[in-house]
Amino acid sequence: MKYKNKIITEVLTSEQMYRADFLASKNGISSYQLMRNAGKRIAREIIKKHQKGRVLILCGRGNNGGDGFVVARLLSARGWPVQVGILKSLKKMKDDALRASEEWEGVTFELSLPQLKKRINGCSVVVDALFGIGLNRPVKENIKGLINAINKSEIPCVSIDIPSGIDADSGKILGTAIKANETISFFRPKLGHILFPGREYSGNLIISDIGIPDSVIQKIKPTIFLNSPKLWNKKFPWPSYQDHKYSRGHALVMGGEEMTGAARLAARACLRIGSGLVTIAANKSSSKIYKMEMPEILSVTVDSLHDLKKIISDKRKNVFLVGPGIGVSRLSSKKVLLLLSKKRPCVLDADAISAFKDSPKKLFKSVFPRCVLTPHEGEFARLFPKIAKRKNINKVAKCVLAAFDANGVVLLKGSDTVISRPDGLSVVNCNAPPTLATAGSGDVLAGIITGLIAQGMNSFDASVSGAWIHGEAAKLFGPGLVADDLPNLIPLVLKKIDG
Repeated sequence: MKYKNKIITEVLTSEQMYRADFLASKNGISSYQLMRNAGKRIAREIIKKHQKGRVLILCGRGNNGGDGFVVARLLSARGWPVQVGILKSLKKMKDDALRASEEWEGVTFELSLPQLKKRINGCSVVVDALFGIGLNRPVKENIKGLINAINKSEIPCVSIDIPSGIDADSGKILGTAIKANETISFFRPKLGHILFPGREYSGNLIISDIGIPDSVIQKIKPTIFLNSPKLWNKKFPWPSYQDHKYSRGHALVMGGEEMTGAARLAARACLRIGSGLVTIAANKSSSKIYKMEMPEILSVTVDSLHDLKKIISDKRKNVFLVGPGIGVSRLSSKKVLLLLSKKRPCVLDADAISAFKDSPKKLFKSVFPRCVLTPHEGEFARLFPKIAKRKNINKVAKCVLAAFDANGVVLLKGSDTVISRPDGLSVVNCNAPPTLATAGSGDVLAGIITGLIAQGMNSFDASVSGAWIHGEAAKLFGPGLVADDLPNLIPLVLKKIDG
């Protein structure tokens, strides 16, 4: 995401944004100047992107409404016909918002459903300045009707800061919400902009500069970031001329007996991302299938825990991937615990997670910070049932609590994949297209992460970069994607990152 022509990665909570405003005032920028700056930015965007015509601006009583009045005054000064609808009497407005409303001399009316329906006809754009990032309660019934009418009108809508009705700290819909074509926010994106469904309701998100110094970020110290190569490119294990296959790592992938496709997809992804060696371990009957996959992928026979113990005694196998297609059984859980006992990085996916649905604490006792768990929502609910049931916290908070409980990195998959460390550091991945909702795509992701760990990347950075590369590969392919397409696209993504 760009801000002042540079990539930004920090994501703020509403509380952190209020602190940014406060710190700006300490630097000599008054809160009213920030409001005026916000109004200028919004008016400029509207003039740039919309045909000149009637504008309806809907203002609440808070600072969001104050921004709306500034926009009204600036657009009117440029010759745009503007009318402002307010929720209650202007006397209820305070401080900066009241001052902004007093500087507006144009048409103002009290919002009601009949008035809205009458005045919205013929408008070229609606500006939503009803509620800002402070809304944390369900929208009242009378306002629901207004919001629903705006959505049904299909007139382009620009939301100020965040679409009214969206919780800025979770992305949840508080009863109903404006479905904006564009949202203009300030300084840094908020969680509600990037977590679903808020991300969908925000439309095209623009982060504008309103004069808050970038230096305040160091004082706020955010712990949530938006995924971008900027976060991990310098740590990426790019090959050097002195490398050989063993220095590039040796990944061991546990293969299933019947569902062999999952491990094969993972192994191919592991190899394509740059792992020097990849071995699939499977029983005798299925190892023949794995040997036919790719000549570059090795295969070893594992018919017992004793066989597995012997194979992993080779310390050159520096990372294990277990889960894709291995099945949910007592034997599977024993394999997982055996691999974890070697204290080498482990990526636990799919069945390796579900195998402990009845005894998660048994798994957590063996997991350590260099391990990665990659559940989707269903697997997460089975492994962390108490956390999953909590409705009062957002997806990032759930992922952080899970990482703390498990004592490892947790990658909670979805359209807004979240990756968290036990200490709370979290990254939200936003580049995954809907075409990734296909069988086997998660196996490819697990393989990418495993291959990066094999090459020496730490487990958190491998998970973060792996999620981004996975999403970017899917975007390159476009419609019609199946998981088997993804591994061969990895080199194209790497070429793009490396410039």
